[in-house]
Amino acid sequence: MRYDVVVLGAGLAGLSAARDLAAGGADVVVLEARNRPGGRVEQTVLADGRLVQLGGEVVGPHQTAYYGLVEELGLTLVPAFPDLPGEETWVLADGTQVGDEHPWMSGAEREDYARLDREFADLAASVDPDDPWSHPDAQRLDRLSVGDWLRERGAPLNVVRARDLSMLALSAESVERTSLLSDLRKEAAAGAPGFYSYDVWECERVAEGSATVALRMAEELGHRIRYATPVTHVKVARPGCAVTTWTGERFESEAVVSAIPVGPLRRVAIEGVSDERRASLDRQRHALAAKVVFAYETSFWEAQGQNGDAYWEAGVLGGTWVQREGIMSALVPPERLAAFLATSPAQIEAEMVEEMVQAFGERSRDLLGIWFRRWGVDPWTEGYITSWRPGDVMAVGPLHGKHEPPFYVCGSDQWVCGYMEGAVRTGRDAARAALSA
Repeated sequence: MRYDVVVLGAGLAGLSAARDLAAGGADVVVLEARNRPGGRVEQTVLADGRLVQLGGEVVGPHQTAYYGLVEELGLTLVPAFPDLPGEETWVLADGTQVGDEHPWMSGAEREDYARLDREFADLAASVDPDDPWSHPDAQRLDRLSVGDWLRERGAPLNVVRARDLSMLALSAESVERTSLLSDLRKEAAAGAPGFYSYDVWECERVAEGSATVALRMAEELGHRIRYATPVTHVKVARPGCAVTTWTGERFESEAVVSAIPVGPLRRVAIEGVSDERRASLDRQRHALAAKVVFAYETSFWEAQGQNGDAYWEAGVLGGTWVQREGIMSALVPPERLAAFLATSPAQIEAEMVEEMVQAFGERSRDLLGIWFRRWGVDPWTEGYITSWRPGDVMAVGPLHGKHEPPFYVCGSDQWVCGYMEGAVRTGRDAARAALSA
Protein backbone atom coordinates (compact mmCIF):
# COMPACT_ATOMS: atom_id res chain seq x y z
CA MET A 1 0.00 0.00 0.00
CA ARG A 2 1.34 3.41 -0.93
CA TYR A 3 0.55 6.79 0.66
CA ASP A 4 2.00 10.27 0.63
CA VAL A 5 2.70 10.14 4.38
CA VAL A 6 2.61 7.42 7.03
CA VAL A 7 2.04 8.74 10.56
CA LEU A 8 3.14 6.54 13.44
CA GLY A 9 0.87 6.88 16.46
CA ALA A 10 -2.64 8.25 17.02
CA GLY A 11 -2.03 10.26 20.15
CA LEU A 12 -2.60 14.02 20.12
CA ALA A 13 0.60 14.59 18.14
CA GLY A 14 -0.07 12.01 15.44
CA LEU A 15 -3.71 12.99 15.10
CA SER A 16 -2.83 16.70 14.87
CA ALA A 17 -0.24 15.97 12.20
CA ALA A 18 -2.50 13.65 10.21
CA ARG A 19 -5.45 16.03 10.37
CA ASP A 20 -3.39 18.90 8.96
CA LEU A 21 -1.76 16.68 6.36
CA ALA A 22 -5.16 15.48 5.14
CA ALA A 23 -6.45 19.05 5.08
CA GLY A 24 -3.41 19.98 2.99
CA GLY A 25 -4.29 17.36 0.38
CA ALA A 26 -1.92 14.57 1.42
CA ASP A 27 -2.97 10.94 1.24
CA VAL A 28 -2.18 9.90 4.81
CA VAL A 29 -2.52 6.77 6.93
CA VAL A 30 -2.08 6.62 10.73
CA LEU A 31 -0.76 3.41 12.29
CA GLU A 32 -1.73 3.10 15.97
CA ALA A 33 -0.60 0.28 18.26
CA ARG A 34 -3.57 0.58 20.63
CA ASN A 35 -7.18 -0.19 19.75
CA ARG A 36 -8.22 3.40 20.49
CA PRO A 37 -7.04 6.93 19.63
CA GLY A 38 -5.66 9.48 22.07
CA GLY A 39 -2.46 8.04 23.52
CA ARG A 40 -2.11 9.59 26.97
CA VAL A 41 -5.51 11.25 26.85
CA GLU A 42 -8.36 8.91 27.71
CA GLN A 43 -11.72 9.23 29.43
CA THR A 44 -14.60 7.30 30.89
CA VAL A 45 -18.03 8.37 32.12
CA LEU A 46 -19.84 7.99 35.45
CA ALA A 47 -23.44 6.79 35.63
CA ASP A 48 -24.53 10.40 36.28
CA GLY A 49 -22.85 11.60 33.08
CA ARG A 50 -19.73 13.17 34.56
CA LEU A 51 -16.67 12.61 32.38
CA VAL A 52 -13.55 11.27 34.10
CA GLN A 53 -10.18 12.08 32.55
CA LEU A 54 -7.63 9.29 32.92
CA GLY A 55 -4.76 11.09 31.17
CA GLY A 56 -3.85 14.70 30.36
CA GLU A 57 -6.36 17.32 31.48
CA VAL A 58 -5.30 20.93 31.94
CA VAL A 59 -3.67 23.75 29.99
CA GLY A 60 -2.68 27.41 30.26
CA PRO A 61 -3.04 30.44 27.96
CA HIS A 62 0.55 30.33 26.67
CA GLN A 63 -0.23 26.91 25.17
CA THR A 64 -1.45 28.51 21.97
CA ALA A 65 -1.33 25.51 19.63
CA TYR A 66 -3.66 23.52 21.87
CA TYR A 67 -5.99 26.49 22.33
CA GLY A 68 -6.19 26.98 18.58
CA LEU A 69 -7.03 23.32 17.98
CA VAL A 70 -9.74 23.34 20.66
CA GLU A 71 -11.36 26.34 18.96
CA GLU A 72 -11.19 24.69 15.52
CA LEU A 73 -12.90 21.59 16.90
CA GLY A 74 -15.74 23.63 18.37
CA LEU A 75 -14.89 22.73 21.97
CA THR A 76 -14.96 24.96 25.05
CA LEU A 77 -12.31 25.99 27.56
CA VAL A 78 -13.44 26.65 31.14
CA PRO A 79 -11.58 27.50 34.37
CA ALA A 80 -9.80 24.57 36.02
CA PHE A 81 -8.91 23.83 39.64
CA PRO A 82 -6.77 26.91 40.49
CA ASP A 83 -10.00 28.94 40.68
CA LEU A 84 -11.61 26.68 43.29
CA PRO A 85 -12.26 27.90 46.84
CA GLY A 86 -10.26 26.71 49.84
CA GLU A 87 -6.62 26.20 50.75
CA GLU A 88 -3.89 23.70 49.96
CA THR A 89 -3.22 20.56 52.02
CA TRP A 90 0.24 19.41 53.08
CA VAL A 91 0.63 15.79 54.23
CA LEU A 92 4.05 16.06 55.85
CA ALA A 93 6.11 13.49 57.70
CA ASP A 94 5.19 15.16 61.00
CA GLY A 95 1.48 15.71 60.31
CA THR A 96 -1.09 17.26 57.97
CA GLN A 97 -1.49 21.04 57.61
CA VAL A 98 -3.96 23.10 55.59
CA GLY A 99 -2.98 26.52 54.29
CA ASP A 100 -1.60 28.38 51.28
CA GLU A 101 1.93 29.75 50.91
CA HIS A 102 3.71 26.90 52.72
CA PRO A 103 2.20 27.27 56.18
CA TRP A 104 4.87 24.98 57.64
CA MET A 105 7.62 27.50 56.79
CA SER A 106 8.76 30.35 59.00
CA GLY A 107 8.26 33.93 57.86
CA ALA A 108 11.97 34.25 57.05
CA GLU A 109 11.86 31.07 54.95
CA ARG A 110 8.87 32.37 52.99
CA GLU A 111 10.83 35.56 52.29
CA ASP A 112 13.74 33.46 51.02
CA TYR A 113 11.33 31.49 48.82
CA ALA A 114 9.95 34.72 47.32
CA ARG A 115 13.48 36.05 46.71
CA LEU A 116 14.58 32.88 44.94
CA ASP A 117 11.37 32.84 42.90
CA ARG A 118 12.29 36.32 41.59
CA GLU A 119 15.88 35.28 40.89
CA PHE A 120 14.67 32.19 39.03
CA ALA A 121 12.30 34.34 36.94
CA ASP A 122 15.11 36.74 36.04
CA LEU A 123 17.38 33.88 34.99
CA ALA A 124 14.58 32.16 33.02
CA ALA A 125 14.00 35.41 31.11
CA SER A 126 17.57 35.11 29.77
CA VAL A 127 16.86 31.70 28.17
CA ASP A 128 15.40 31.31 24.69
CA PRO A 129 13.04 28.30 25.02
CA ASP A 130 13.50 27.52 21.32
CA ASP A 131 17.30 27.72 21.54
CA PRO A 132 18.54 27.21 25.12
CA TRP A 133 21.83 25.91 23.70
CA SER A 134 22.78 29.46 22.64
CA HIS A 135 22.73 30.77 26.22
CA PRO A 136 26.27 31.98 27.09
CA ASP A 137 26.22 29.92 30.29
CA ALA A 138 24.29 26.94 28.90
CA GLN A 139 26.83 24.26 29.80
CA ARG A 140 27.02 25.28 33.46
CA LEU A 141 23.27 25.79 33.83
CA ASP A 142 22.65 22.34 32.38
CA ARG A 143 25.20 20.62 34.63
CA LEU A 144 23.62 22.19 37.72
CA SER A 145 20.60 20.56 39.30
CA VAL A 146 17.79 22.80 40.49
CA GLY A 147 18.62 21.68 44.02
CA ASP A 148 22.28 22.67 43.62
CA TRP A 149 21.28 26.10 42.29
CA LEU A 150 18.92 26.69 45.22
CA ARG A 151 21.67 25.91 47.71
CA GLU A 152 24.14 28.05 45.73
CA ARG A 153 21.73 30.96 46.12
CA GLY A 154 21.44 30.44 49.87
CA ALA A 155 18.15 28.53 50.03
CA PRO A 156 17.36 27.18 53.49
CA LEU A 157 16.44 23.50 53.78
CA ASN A 158 12.69 24.16 53.82
CA VAL A 159 12.83 26.08 50.54
CA VAL A 160 14.51 23.12 48.81
CA ARG A 161 11.93 20.90 50.51
CA ALA A 162 9.09 23.04 49.13
CA ARG A 163 10.38 22.82 45.59
CA ASP A 164 10.81 19.06 45.88
CA LEU A 165 7.23 18.69 47.16
CA SER A 166 6.09 20.63 44.10
CA MET A 167 8.04 18.32 41.78
CA LEU A 168 6.58 15.24 43.51
CA ALA A 169 3.08 16.63 42.98
CA LEU A 170 3.83 17.12 39.28
CA SER A 171 5.36 13.62 39.03
CA ALA A 172 8.49 15.15 37.58
CA GLU A 173 12.01 14.20 38.67
CA SER A 174 13.30 15.48 42.02
CA VAL A 175 15.02 18.89 42.06
CA GLU A 176 18.21 16.92 42.71
CA ARG A 177 17.86 15.18 39.34
CA THR A 178 16.47 18.03 37.24
CA SER A 179 18.70 20.15 35.03
CA LEU A 180 18.46 23.84 35.94
CA LEU A 181 18.62 24.76 32.25
CA SER A 182 15.68 22.49 31.48
CA ASP A 183 13.58 24.07 34.24
CA LEU A 184 14.54 27.57 33.11
CA ARG A 185 13.62 26.66 29.54
CA LYS A 186 10.27 25.32 30.68
CA GLU A 187 9.33 28.50 32.52
CA ALA A 188 10.74 30.69 29.74
CA ALA A 189 8.18 29.06 27.44
CA ALA A 190 5.47 30.28 29.82
CA GLY A 191 6.82 33.84 29.95
CA ALA A 192 9.32 33.34 32.79
CA PRO A 193 6.91 34.01 35.67
CA GLY A 194 9.08 32.21 38.25
CA PHE A 195 8.76 28.78 39.79
CA TYR A 196 6.08 26.47 38.37
CA SER A 197 2.59 27.80 39.03
CA TYR A 198 -0.74 26.06 38.55
CA ASP A 199 -2.23 29.47 37.75
CA VAL A 200 0.07 29.70 34.71
CA TRP A 201 0.24 26.11 33.48
CA GLU A 202 -3.00 24.47 34.56
CA CYS A 203 -5.72 27.10 34.83
CA GLU A 204 -8.14 25.85 32.13
CA ARG A 205 -9.62 22.60 30.86
CA VAL A 206 -11.83 21.46 28.00
CA ALA A 207 -15.41 21.38 29.29
CA GLU A 208 -16.31 18.49 27.00
CA GLY A 209 -13.28 16.50 28.19
CA SER A 210 -9.65 16.68 27.08
CA ALA A 211 -9.88 13.22 25.51
CA THR A 212 -12.71 14.56 23.33
CA VAL A 213 -10.07 16.61 21.48
CA ALA A 214 -8.48 13.37 20.30
CA LEU A 215 -11.81 11.68 19.66
CA ARG A 216 -13.01 14.55 17.43
CA MET A 217 -9.83 14.43 15.36
CA ALA A 218 -10.05 10.64 15.07
CA GLU A 219 -13.66 10.96 13.89
CA GLU A 220 -12.56 13.42 11.19
CA LEU A 221 -9.78 11.10 10.03
CA GLY A 222 -12.06 8.05 10.01
CA HIS A 223 -10.75 5.21 7.86
CA ARG A 224 -7.30 6.77 7.66
CA ILE A 225 -6.47 5.35 11.12
CA ARG A 226 -5.41 1.73 11.43
CA TYR A 227 -5.72 0.49 15.03
CA ALA A 228 -3.95 -2.48 16.69
CA THR A 229 -1.09 -1.97 14.21
CA PRO A 230 2.26 -1.69 16.03
CA VAL A 231 5.22 -0.72 13.85
CA THR A 232 8.46 -2.71 14.02
CA HIS A 233 10.62 -1.29 11.22
CA VAL A 234 10.98 2.02 9.39
CA LYS A 235 13.16 2.51 6.32
CA VAL A 236 13.69 6.14 5.39
CA ALA A 237 14.90 6.88 1.88
CA ARG A 238 14.40 9.08 -1.12
CA PRO A 239 12.42 8.63 -3.30
CA GLY A 240 10.41 6.33 -1.02
CA CYS A 241 10.08 5.19 2.61
CA ALA A 242 8.74 1.89 3.91
CA VAL A 243 7.07 1.08 7.23
CA THR A 244 6.60 -2.54 8.35
CA THR A 245 4.16 -3.63 11.05
CA TRP A 246 4.37 -6.53 13.50
CA THR A 247 2.29 -8.69 11.14
CA GLY A 248 4.66 -8.02 8.23
CA GLU A 249 2.31 -5.63 6.46
CA ARG A 250 4.24 -2.99 4.49
CA PHE A 251 3.26 0.64 3.92
CA GLU A 252 5.19 2.73 1.38
CA SER A 253 5.23 6.53 1.39
CA GLU A 254 7.05 9.69 0.41
CA ALA A 255 7.50 10.64 4.09
CA VAL A 256 7.16 9.27 7.62
CA VAL A 257 5.97 11.25 10.64
CA SER A 258 6.88 9.58 13.93
CA ALA A 259 4.60 10.50 16.83
CA ILE A 260 5.75 7.55 18.95
CA PRO A 261 7.09 8.56 22.39
CA VAL A 262 10.86 8.21 22.66
CA GLY A 263 10.64 5.19 24.98
CA PRO A 264 8.67 2.86 22.68
CA LEU A 265 10.45 4.36 19.66
CA ARG A 266 13.66 2.69 20.84
CA ARG A 267 12.08 -0.67 20.03
CA VAL A 268 11.48 0.30 16.40
CA ALA A 269 14.28 -0.50 13.95
CA ILE A 270 14.96 2.67 11.96
CA GLU A 271 17.15 2.79 8.84
CA GLY A 272 18.17 5.82 6.82
CA VAL A 273 18.19 8.37 9.67
CA SER A 274 21.49 9.93 10.69
CA ASP A 275 23.35 8.68 13.75
CA GLU A 276 23.15 12.21 15.21
CA ARG A 277 19.35 12.34 14.93
CA ARG A 278 18.94 8.89 16.46
CA ALA A 279 21.40 9.64 19.28
CA SER A 280 19.50 12.82 20.15
CA LEU A 281 16.21 10.91 20.31
CA ASP A 282 17.80 8.11 22.31
CA ARG A 283 19.11 10.53 24.97
CA GLN A 284 15.64 11.89 25.75
CA ARG A 285 13.87 10.64 28.87
CA HIS A 286 10.40 10.46 30.34
CA ALA A 287 9.47 10.77 33.99
CA LEU A 288 7.89 7.44 34.88
CA ALA A 289 4.60 8.04 36.62
CA ALA A 290 1.13 6.67 37.24
CA LYS A 291 -2.23 8.42 37.54
CA VAL A 292 -5.01 7.62 40.00
CA VAL A 293 -8.50 9.13 39.81
CA PHE A 294 -11.01 9.11 42.69
CA ALA A 295 -14.73 9.82 42.08
CA TYR A 296 -17.14 11.01 44.81
CA GLU A 297 -20.73 12.25 44.91
CA THR A 298 -19.61 15.80 45.78
CA SER A 299 -16.52 17.91 46.42
CA PHE A 300 -16.89 17.37 50.17
CA TRP A 301 -13.42 18.81 50.90
CA GLU A 302 -14.62 22.34 50.08
CA ALA A 303 -16.80 22.40 53.22
CA GLN A 304 -13.60 21.65 55.15
CA GLY A 305 -11.83 24.70 53.70
CA GLN A 306 -9.70 22.64 51.31
CA ASN A 307 -9.36 23.28 47.57
CA GLY A 308 -8.24 19.73 46.71
CA ASP A 309 -4.60 20.57 45.98
CA ALA A 310 -2.50 18.33 48.21
CA TYR A 311 1.18 17.46 48.55
CA TRP A 312 2.52 14.25 50.13
CA GLU A 313 5.99 14.19 51.66
CA ALA A 314 5.80 10.44 52.31
CA GLY A 315 3.61 7.60 51.11
CA VAL A 316 3.04 6.77 47.44
CA LEU A 317 0.96 9.66 46.11
CA GLY A 318 2.77 12.84 45.09
CA GLY A 319 -0.12 15.26 44.74
CA THR A 320 -3.80 15.73 43.97
CA TRP A 321 -6.00 18.30 42.27
CA VAL A 322 -9.70 18.56 41.48
CA GLN A 323 -10.61 17.47 37.98
CA ARG A 324 -14.22 18.60 38.20
CA GLU A 325 -17.10 18.37 40.69
CA GLY A 326 -16.45 15.41 43.01
CA ILE A 327 -13.59 14.00 40.92
CA MET A 328 -10.03 14.10 42.22
CA SER A 329 -6.91 13.36 40.18
CA ALA A 330 -3.64 12.16 41.71
CA LEU A 331 -0.17 11.33 40.47
CA VAL A 332 2.37 8.76 41.64
CA PRO A 333 5.83 10.27 41.00
CA PRO A 334 8.88 8.43 39.61
CA GLU A 335 10.51 8.00 43.03
CA ARG A 336 7.46 6.10 44.28
CA LEU A 337 6.44 4.14 41.22
CA ALA A 338 8.32 1.01 42.31
CA ALA A 339 6.30 0.81 45.54
CA PHE A 340 3.13 1.32 43.52
CA LEU A 341 3.93 -1.37 40.95
CA ALA A 342 5.15 -3.89 43.51
CA THR A 343 1.77 -3.92 45.29
CA SER A 344 -1.30 -5.96 44.35
CA PRO A 345 -4.18 -3.98 42.78
CA ALA A 346 -6.48 -4.57 45.75
CA GLN A 347 -3.82 -3.57 48.28
CA ILE A 348 -2.68 -0.46 46.40
CA GLU A 349 -6.30 0.69 46.14
CA ALA A 350 -6.67 0.34 49.92
CA GLU A 351 -3.40 2.19 50.50
CA MET A 352 -4.37 5.00 48.13
CA VAL A 353 -7.65 5.48 49.99
CA GLU A 354 -5.80 5.64 53.32
CA GLU A 355 -3.51 8.35 51.93
CA MET A 356 -6.57 10.31 50.82
CA VAL A 357 -7.99 9.94 54.34
CA GLN A 358 -4.76 11.46 55.66
CA ALA A 359 -5.36 14.52 53.54
CA PHE A 360 -9.13 14.91 53.37
CA GLY A 361 -10.61 12.85 56.19
CA GLU A 362 -12.91 9.86 56.56
CA ARG A 363 -15.29 10.89 53.77
CA SER A 364 -12.51 9.94 51.35
CA ARG A 365 -13.62 6.33 51.84
CA ASP A 366 -17.02 6.99 50.20
CA LEU A 367 -15.88 6.26 46.66
CA LEU A 368 -18.04 5.96 43.56
CA GLY A 369 -15.05 4.66 41.67
CA ILE A 370 -11.26 4.57 41.41
CA TRP A 371 -9.13 4.24 38.26
CA PHE A 372 -5.44 3.57 37.71
CA ARG A 373 -3.36 4.33 34.63
CA ARG A 374 0.22 3.09 34.82
CA TRP A 375 1.56 5.39 32.11
CA GLY A 376 5.17 4.84 33.14
CA VAL A 377 5.05 1.14 32.24
CA ASP A 378 2.43 1.23 29.49
CA PRO A 379 4.30 -0.40 26.55
CA TRP A 380 3.08 2.23 24.07
CA THR A 381 3.94 5.16 26.33
CA GLU A 382 6.74 4.28 28.78
CA GLY A 383 6.44 7.59 30.55
CA TYR A 384 4.59 10.72 31.46
CA ILE A 385 6.03 14.22 31.02
CA THR A 386 9.62 14.77 29.89
CA SER A 387 12.51 14.32 32.29
CA TRP A 388 15.71 16.32 31.89
CA ARG A 389 18.50 15.31 34.22
CA PRO A 390 21.66 17.42 34.57
CA GLY A 391 23.54 17.34 31.27
CA ASP A 392 20.60 16.13 29.17
CA VAL A 393 19.71 19.41 27.46
CA MET A 394 23.16 19.83 25.96
CA ALA A 395 23.43 16.10 25.14
CA VAL A 396 20.11 16.06 23.27
CA GLY A 397 21.17 19.29 21.62
CA PRO A 398 19.59 21.55 19.00
CA LEU A 399 18.21 18.55 17.09
CA HIS A 400 15.51 18.34 19.76
CA GLY A 401 12.15 18.64 18.02
CA LYS A 402 13.77 19.06 14.59
CA HIS A 403 13.18 17.04 11.42
CA GLU A 404 15.36 15.15 8.97
CA PRO A 405 13.17 14.97 5.84
CA PRO A 406 11.59 12.73 4.79
CA PHE A 407 11.59 11.63 8.47
CA TYR A 408 9.62 13.99 10.72
CA VAL A 409 9.37 13.76 14.50
CA CYS A 410 6.61 15.02 16.77
CA GLY A 411 5.13 14.25 20.17
CA SER A 412 4.82 15.87 23.55
CA ASP A 413 8.43 14.95 24.35
CA GLN A 414 9.65 17.00 21.38
CA TRP A 415 8.64 20.25 23.13
CA VAL A 416 10.28 21.84 26.16
CA CYS A 417 8.58 19.70 28.80
CA GLY A 418 5.85 17.57 27.27
CA TYR A 419 2.19 18.27 28.01
CA MET A 420 -0.71 18.26 25.57
CA GLU A 421 0.56 21.53 24.12
CA GLY A 422 3.81 19.85 23.14
CA ALA A 423 1.95 17.11 21.30
CA VAL A 424 -0.29 19.47 19.34
CA ARG A 425 2.40 22.08 18.69
CA THR A 426 4.94 19.61 17.32
CA GLY A 427 2.33 17.55 15.47
CA ARG A 428 1.13 20.57 13.54
CA ASP A 429 4.70 21.70 12.95
CA ALA A 430 5.59 18.29 11.48
CA ALA A 431 2.61 18.50 9.13
CA ARG A 432 3.63 21.99 7.96
CA ALA A 433 7.20 20.84 7.34
CA ALA A 434 6.11 17.74 5.43
CA LEU A 435 3.63 19.64 3.30
CA SER A 436 6.16 22.34 2.44
CA ALA A 437 8.61 19.66 1.35
